[in-house]
Amino acid sequence: MDWELNERLKREWTDKFVVVDESRPELRRFQGIVGRVVTVNMNNRCIVDFQDGAWYDIHPDYLRVCENQEEARKKYDPKKNSAQPIPPRQS
Repeated sequence: MDWELNERLKREWTDKFVVVDESRPELRRFQGIVGRVVTVNMNNRCIVDFQDGAWYDIHPDYLRVCENQEEARKKYDPKKNSAQPIPPRQS
């Protein structure tokens, strides 16, 4: 295990807003959705939250950091997913 590589990837990717490589068939379901990298796991894959209540591990080669992070932040709703410490009440 290359700990230095893992730490570098964490510094580079954590809390970045990203979109997927739409040419990858397995990632097309996330087309046009802004995700946030939660962390990088020990397999050097980004753990991405696409606001659907789940987190996905995706190789960094298949992600693109949004150029305008502030604009991407506006498209990302952290309360939209169900993975909140105390989710809001559902009616």
